[in-house]
Amino acid sequence: MKVDGRDMRPIWLEEATGNVKIIDQRKLPHSLAVVDLTEPEDAIEAIGKMLVRGAPLIGVTGAYGVYLAARKAVRSSRFETEFQMSCQNIRAARPTAVNLAWAVDRMTAVLSNTADPREKIDIAYQEAAQIAEEEAENCGLIGQHGVKLIEAAARKNEGETVHILTHCNAGWLACIEYGTATAPLYAAAEQGIDIHVWVDETRPLNQGARLTAWELQKAGIRHTLITDNAGGHLMQHGMVDMVIVGTDRTTHTGDVANKIGTYLKALAAKDNGVPFYVALPGSTFDWQFTDGLGQIPIEKRDPDEVKYVQGLEGGETKSVLICPEETPAANFAFDVTPARLVTGFITERGVCRATKEEILGLFPEKSA
Repeated sequence: MKVDGRDMRPIWLEEATGNVKIIDQRKLPHSLAVVDLTEPEDAIEAIGKMLVRGAPLIGVTGAYGVYLAARKAVRSSRFETEFQMSCQNIRAARPTAVNLAWAVDRMTAVLSNTADPREKIDIAYQEAAQIAEEEAENCGLIGQHGVKLIEAAARKNEGETVHILTHCNAGWLACIEYGTATAPLYAAAEQGIDIHVWVDETRPLNQGARLTAWELQKAGIRHTLITDNAGGHLMQHGMVDMVIVGTDRTTHTGDVANKIGTYLKALAAKDNGVPFYVALPGSTFDWQFTDGLGQIPIEKRDPDEVKYVQGLEGGETKSVLICPEETPAANFAFDVTPARLVTGFITERGVCRATKEEILGLFPEKSA
């Protein structure tokens, strides 16, 4: 994607040094800061402290973390022990997004084909880059399939503006290119379809306000920032044509784990007859879990993320306490939207309903 005319991705490998570079998303939108990852511990910290976030990007960061783990372990006299320990720690960096475990497992499976530590480094380098390219391509395909839904809404509106509500950030910052939920938006804009995006602020870390709004502004897509609780009001008054969100893990039976607050948007959409779509690549489906509410682990994060808000003051980014200092806070990072509330999934292989049969219809190789 382009930022002020410059092609950028949220993660890339610097060939000259062999280091991994990332955009520190905690600094956006007020500062575009780039951080080097040189050790597997750096990748773990980047994932855990949310320098990087979003299921596909977490997975790609995990893959590059495995490459960094091989590069570090080769300096040890106990290569395999050191390497496996680092991989386990990377895999456990965040529990909800299934892409992380998927990417680490894929990397270690490929690397098991050789015992040569130096060869493992080269293979890890290539495989991580391959995962990144595949995820970018998948997001582009999500855009091609999803834009057809926006085209249909535009026809229904007889050419009037199509209003789309999204939650959190499922854009290129959360992926590699295009995004998941935003991919159809970018495709619609390229086709000249008149769209407007309602952007949830997405408390407590305000990924909508900080990241989605920044992305859409850079892309020249018309949008309006709203409070998290405004979505239901907008739907009641016919001001939303569809909801498109991303997901961090979705069961192959259709239950969706996504940023906290997604469930409430799905309920409001159902009550008001507004289509509710979830955009995701195949890597974000969980092919083992069948009960999202009972099986998907829900990450609980630092309560201070609820008690403090980040903002810009006098050109400097600061954190401000918004409640009595002694007030206890709970910070559930995700919730689960049951399949019955989901109109459909937008994947790289097409659009389907939120049923096991239709999901496996798109991914028949997973039926076993």
